[in-house]
Amino acid sequence: MSEGQTFWEHLDALRGVLLRCVAALVVFTVAAFCFKETLFSIVLAPSHDSFVLYRLFEKFGGAGDFHVALINTGLARQFILHVEAAFCAGVVLTSPYLLYELFRFVLPALYDAERRCLTSVVAGGYIMFLLGAVLAYFLIFPLTFRFLGTYSVSAEVGNLITLDSYVSTLLTLCLCMGLAFELPLLCWAAARLGLLSAAMMRRWRRHALVGIFFVAAVITPTSDVFTLCLTALPVLLLYEAGILVAARTQRRP
Repeated sequence: MSEGQTFWEHLDALRGVLLRCVAALVVFTVAAFCFKETLFSIVLAPSHDSFVLYRLFEKFGGAGDFHVALINTGLARQFILHVEAAFCAGVVLTSPYLLYELFRFVLPALYDAERRCLTSVVAGGYIMFLLGAVLAYFLIFPLTFRFLGTYSVSAEVGNLITLDSYVSTLLTLCLCMGLAFELPLLCWAAARLGLLSAAMMRRWRRHALVGIFFVAAVITPTSDVFTLCLTALPVLLLYEAGILVAARTQRRP
């Protein structure tokens, strides 16, 4: 995108960007679909007692081996879940290229200061989202799955977890935690615009505590207190980090 182009040339350039992005997404999605064993070895890793977090617990004297059976209850559900998982993997793998294409289209129309600001915001937001998703995959979901998957009201009652429930819970937690990790960035943006201050966030800390637990209760796919606390605790820490970010932003001229 350049300043000398007409509106229709800009539109044609945007169409080319979108076509390339869609083509890349299709390629990576098909590739992820074809490598089914590798894809689901990653998706199903937290369901095995050999997962890295469980092995770490064992080194520090934690709980030992466990087994939770995953079952399928729908005729076409395994195929549909395969497609959904491949698409999600395709989005993750394609995201760096998608950002590159969008930047290459938008940046020529911006001033140098705007380019630096936009680059920092998008790169920071992307990294924070990945950190949230990684935290959910390696910590929050495994702890949730192990606790709920092995919990029983009686020795006579066993647990059979559906594959649909497992995958949807994993994807929902990764997505929600990725979005939650954008909180410090949102605080920075609001502080830069003069809409938020560190003093305001400190004053509303108690209200934020209630709001965070309410939102965590809404976004968590399970209704247990254990998952609720695991989801809310990182967001509470991010809120405190947002206060520090807002305070530092206010001090800058």
